[in-house]
Formats: sequence, structure tokens, C-alpha cells
Amino acid sequence: MPLLKLYIDQQVLNSPHVVSIRSRIDVPVEIVRNAQEVFESILCSNDPVRKAKTILFLTRNKGAFVRPCPGTRVYTCCGYQILHIGTFCTMDCSYCILQSYFHPPVLQYFVNHDSLFLELDNLFLKKKITRIGTGEFTDSMIWEMWTDLSSRLIPKFSKQSHAVLELKTKTTAIDRLKHLRHNRKTIVAWSLNTDRVIKNEEFHTASLSARLRAAATCESWGYPLAFHFDPMVIYDGCEEEYRGVVEKLFSHVSSKNIVWISIGTFRFMPSLKSVIQKRFPESKIIYGEFISGLDGKMRYFKPLRIELYRKIISWIREYAPEVLIYFCMEDDEVWQKSMGFIPQDLGGLPKMLDNSAVRICELKAG
Repeated sequence: MPLLKLYIDQQVLNSPHVVSIRSRIDVPVEIVRNAQEVFESILCSNDPVRKAKTILFLTRNKGAFVRPCPGTRVYTCCGYQILHIGTFCTMDCSYCILQSYFHPPVLQYFVNHDSLFLELDNLFLKKKITRIGTGEFTDSMIWEMWTDLSSRLIPKFSKQSHAVLELKTKTTAIDRLKHLRHNRKTIVAWSLNTDRVIKNEEFHTASLSARLRAAATCESWGYPLAFHFDPMVIYDGCEEEYRGVVEKLFSHVSSKNIVWISIGTFRFMPSLKSVIQKRFPESKIIYGEFISGLDGKMRYFKPLRIELYRKIISWIREYAPEVLIYFCMEDDEVWQKSMGFIPQDLGGLPKMLDNSAVRICELKAG
């Protein structure tokens, strides 16, 4: 969605990043004393989520930039670290948890990069294998048209040998990545889904074909790749369509350059249901066979998940027998029945992912 207004926290008004961003955005600007003024402008709308996608708030991150992914003890977590560059998204996926995760939702970008890079320096000093990404609370690449963040982050990661940066997106905003020194320490990743789900549920995102062409281009520039089949949606005919996605994926990129592929089915907090019903009344995504999971999220009935997982894993294995496939937030039973093993058999999921990063991204293991 296009930006209609820019809000700037008065504390960062003279930041060089703010000056740079203002030069690229031709919209009305309002200086505010605190975030509450931005919140109030959003909450007065009939559709706060939609309005929030048209407003950009430039401010400081007052907490940690590097933080662990908010997993849950009852499902196997991957030990991922989040690089918290900003929040929310300009795209509009019906199932997006951010619609109910933030109250209110705010498209905000943190400009106190001195603190961000200091935290990265401290992280790199530990010389410990670390997987870190910017795509947990936002899409990693929507910021490309306004900021130079990737042009600073990617060379930063290229100069060390123990951490990888994953940039996860549903866009094709890759042009600025072409000439950057990356030293295979940045993984460019795409969320994938069927054409039907993209058309009916992932509004203002790139098409499947466009995402895969962008992935092929990044591969030609030497970047390692990753893919995330998440959330997979169960509907009549979905199996053949997901098989088609797998076939299309491997017609574009080499399996040898894929660091990992994650898979997971649609799950949602109960509070998201009413948001989807109101904002996307034509969506049928919330009317499947769901049951409350151990984390309080609504999930497809476990046998349905396992059946679909088994099939997509077998399809991926036809093209990429060695690629690391993992589940995002599933329990040991699902792993055993779908994969034939549990992560602990191989030292745990974090170790599995670390080993794949070492092998493909040329990290130092110690």
C-alpha cells in the first residue's frame, strides 16, 4: 500500500537516517512528541490495520535490537535470533498475526542504528554460530525503497564468520543487493504459497513466479537461499497445488544452494479470527478443521497436518534429498510421524540448522 503520511519522533528529527528517508518520501510530515499521538491517529480509523499500513513512524528502538525468537516450550523451537529493525508491513495478508499482535499496529522504523550496530559488534565478538533475521515483526525487504539498511547490514555480516543474516520477504525488492559484498553470510529467503493462496489471502505481495525469479537472480549473485512454506493452507485441491509450487521452485534454483526449507500450517490466536472476519469477509481461511493447540493457537487437526507434511516432504526430497527441512513450532509426534525422527536424535533443531549454515554459508564452526 502507498504511504500517505510520515510521522517523526521529535527526538530523532535530526538523525541522518531520518533526513535521508525524508528525501525519498513525498508525503505530508508531522513531528510528534511521543508514539501515543501516532496511535491515536490510527485508532480513530474504521480500519486501524489498513490505515497503519499507509503511515510510517520514524522513531527509536528503546529496547534490545537483538532478541530471541518468541517461541514456546511445548513446540520445538529453532533457536533463531531476531534483529528488531521495525514493525508491521505494507503488504496485507489476511492471516497475518501482526494484525492482532500489536495494539495498535504501527508501521515504524527504528533509526538509532548506532545502538543496532553496537549490539551486532557485541554479538560477533562471541564468535558463536548465530542465525539472525529481520523478518519476524515485519517483512525484511519492504524498507528497501526508503532506507539503506540492507546496504549496511549485508557488508557488516560479510566481515565476520560466525553469524548469518536471513532476509525473509514476499517482495521482489532485491535490486540493491546486486553489488553488495556478502561473502555468503546473508541468506535471502522467500515465503512461498500456492497461486490460489497468494491471490486470495496475500494481498499486495509479489506473485509466486516473481518471487522465484527474484530468488534465481539472487542465486546468480552468489547469495545462499532459503524458503518457507508457511503458512500452508488446507483446502480442496491444495495437495496438487503445493506439489506444483515445489516443482516450480526447483525449476528456478539449485537445491545445493538452499540452506533450509521450513514448513508449517496455518495457525492463529483466537483473537485474530474476528479481525479476519471483519477485514477479509470473503476469506475462508479460518473455517477449516481447527483445534486449540498447546500454545493456545488454533491449529489444523494433527492428522491433517501430518498427512500434508508427509506429502510435501516427499515432493521436496524428489528434487533435494539433502536439503534441510524443518518444522516451525511443531511437537515431537509430528516430527516423528512426518520425518521419521525427532530433532533430539540429531542433536536438536538449533544444531541441525547451525550445521547447515556452516556447510552452505561457509561459517566457522568454532
